[in-house]
Parts: sequence; structure tokens; C-alpha cells
Amino acid sequence: MKKRSVDMTTGNPLRIIVMFALPILLGQIFQNLYNSVDSIVVGNFVGTTALAAVSSSADISRLLVGFFTGLSTGAGVLFAKYFGAGDYDDLHRSIHTALTFSLTLGLVMALTGVILTPFLLRIVDCPADVFPEAQMYLRIYFIGTLFTAIYNVASGVLRAVGDSRSPLYYLIITSLTNIVMDVLFVAIGGMGVEGVAFATIISQLLSCVLIFRNMLTTTDVYKLVPKDLKMEKEYLSAIVELGIPSAIQSSLTSISNLFVQRYINGFGSAAMAGTGAAKRIDRFIGLIALSFGQATTTYVSQNFGAGKTDRAFEAIRICLMLGYGSVLLLGTPVYLFAEQASRIFTNRPEAIVYSVAMIHTIMPLYFLQTTNQIFSNAVRGFGRSRAVMFLSLIGMIGCRQIYLAVSMAQNHVIENVYRGYPVGWGFSALFVIIYYFLVVKPGVLNGTIVAKKKRV
Repeated sequence: MKKRSVDMTTGNPLRIIVMFALPILLGQIFQNLYNSVDSIVVGNFVGTTALAAVSSSADISRLLVGFFTGLSTGAGVLFAKYFGAGDYDDLHRSIHTALTFSLTLGLVMALTGVILTPFLLRIVDCPADVFPEAQMYLRIYFIGTLFTAIYNVASGVLRAVGDSRSPLYYLIITSLTNIVMDVLFVAIGGMGVEGVAFATIISQLLSCVLIFRNMLTTTDVYKLVPKDLKMEKEYLSAIVELGIPSAIQSSLTSISNLFVQRYINGFGSAAMAGTGAAKRIDRFIGLIALSFGQATTTYVSQNFGAGKTDRAFEAIRICLMLGYGSVLLLGTPVYLFAEQASRIFTNRPEAIVYSVAMIHTIMPLYFLQTTNQIFSNAVRGFGRSRAVMFLSLIGMIGCRQIYLAVSMAQNHVIENVYRGYPVGWGFSALFVIIYYFLVVKPGVLNGTIVAKKKRV
């Protein structure tokens, strides 16, 4: 198979970042497209209660996806530094350690999730009329955790060596597969919420098959050799140091969202369905921040590993410029046509009102999320994953939950819940920017923060 790795330590930074971030953005759009199709099919062919069940389970399922996405992002810092420095033996051994670790962890979390499903749904105060369908959907979804774990870490390997196109191709294939199966299982077969759950895990399995085929047949530096799949202590230690803080950050933020969902659930099934639709819509804009954030991590990590700190710093400015412009370009029509977009997911008038109100509240403040993602991923790219975790948790969990507790006690309206999202983004961005300018940048420049060969 043709080599697809990209050395980001030479060449035009703007072009490299755009060409790397664009496939990530498109891939995330396709991934969210098939998640959104789940809601569209359920909302239109099953009913509002079923849509509420899928929406109520969304934050729990994102907890799992977020954990392994965070793990792959943090571990990707290690891969990218080895690749940028030309340490290909270390790269090979760290990749095989990470894949073995993700396989083990995925199995454990899948089993645990199936057992704890009722408990997790009670945490979000899932209403009684929604509970049976939500439980069925979530238990089936948990079975696919193993595939989610493996795919996320494997795609993190490809991104770390500069290949963001291959994951895009796989996501397009699996997204189309999921959409077709949604229609077959639910719209035609009448299976209900279990139909979309089965469609999802089958698609996740397909993504694993595709990405493993790539890694097994390539002649590139990230080639997978099955006999080398084992956990080596020194590499596992570095992966845990960089990857687990990112995974914990994503998971705890999702757990915080579970408690936010409790506030939403208290306003009834129409609010649950409406905010669920709004989250599906606004997530497409949030993908911009996520994509440029991932581009920042890989670009900074490769150049930091190669000792080219000026290029690493330059990536932050470029990604901020691209991120703000993209949010303005894509967010404006979503804001203006929020009602029409909401009707794609539900035709219930009360639910549409909630959806439009949420979009109009958070959409103008998406520049805060973009700022937070880019600076957080830059700091992570310089090897300060734990600091990003602590600062983000203080902002996204601490400050947001304090705001919600105080505001809802004073005025129990759902608009306060909507405002909690940009409050979390804003405080997290503030804290990580201060840390970057006071600690990270001076430390890199004076040599107190360096890219280590083994333990990063």
C-alpha cells in the first residue's frame, strides 16, 4: 500500500494544516451524519419517546467515545513526536503497545457498561416512559465499545504520522453503511431503537476491519505486525502519562454533561427531544474546533519532536485564524435557519421551540470553544497533557456546575442550562491561555520543557 504519512516539519505551514485538518473535519461530519441519521430515523419513524430515549443516552455514549478519543489524542502526541524525530523503532513499539492496551481496556469497558446501564440512566434521571427503550439502546451500544476503542487509537496513529485522509475514507464508507442499515432495520424492518443501535455497532466493526487492513498491508512506518502486539512497560507508561489525562478529561466532561442532562430531563420529553436535536445540529459546528484542535496537536507534536519550536508556535496562530473564519462561515446559516434544521429531527412543535432556543443561545459564542480547543491541544502537543486535564476540568466542570447551581436556584428556566455550555468553554479557554503564556511558551523557549525520547 502506498505510503501516506506526512512530515509536517517542512513545507508551508498554512497549506499543511489546511490539507490535514480538512479530511478530519469531513470525516467528523460524516461520523456525526450517521449519528444524526439515527435521530432522524427514530424521530420520524418511531416517535418522540424513542427520540428522547436516544437523546437521553447520547451523553452516556459520548462518555465512552470521548474516553477513547482522548486516549488516542494523548497517545498521538507520543506517536507524532517519535515520527517527527525520526525514532521509527520507538514509534513501532509504542503503536503496538497502545493497540494492545486499547483492546484490553475496550473489553473491560464493554462488559462494565452493559452491567451498569440502568445505573447510568438513573444518574441522568431518565423518565420512566423513556427508560425501557433507552436501556435497550444503550446496552446494545455498549457492546460496540470494543470496536470504538480500537478504531480511535488506530486512527490516532494515522493522524499522528500526518495521514488524515485514510480515516476520512473509512468514515465515509461506514457512515453510508450505517445510514442504509438504519433505513433497513427501522424504516422498513420496524425494529425501533434497537435497530439504530445494531446499525451503529455493525458500522463500528466495519471501521475496525478497514483500518486494520490499512495497517497490515502498508509499507509505511506505522505498519502493524500482529506478533509484536504486546504491552511494553516503558511505552505504556508514556501512553498512560499522555493519553489517560486526555481520556479522563473527555470522560469527566461527559459525566458533567450527564448532570446537565438531569436539568434538561426535568423539563419533560419535549425538552429532551428538542435539546437532543439542537445538540445534533450544533455538533456539526463544534467539529470545526475539534478538527483544528487535532491538527494543532499533530503539527505541534511533530515539530516539537524535531526541535522546530518556531513552527510549533506558528501553528496556533494559523489554526485560530482558520477556526474563527470557519465558525463564522458555517455557523451563520445554522443560526438563521435553526427552525428548518430542527424540523429535520422532529416535527413536534414544542420540541422545535426548545431546539431553536438552544441554537440561538450557544451558536454566537462558538469562538470560545474554538479558542479552548486550539490552545488546549497546543499545550497537549508540548507534552503537558495533565495540565490541560486539570485546567479543562476546572472550567468545564467546576465553573459550569457552579454557574448552573446558582442560576437554576435563582431562576429555574432551561435557558440557564443552554448558557452553561459557553460558560464552560469560556472559563476553560481563559485558564489554558494563561497557562500557555506564563508556563509553556517560556518553558519551551528556555529549554525547561523539552521533548524526551522515551518518557514524554
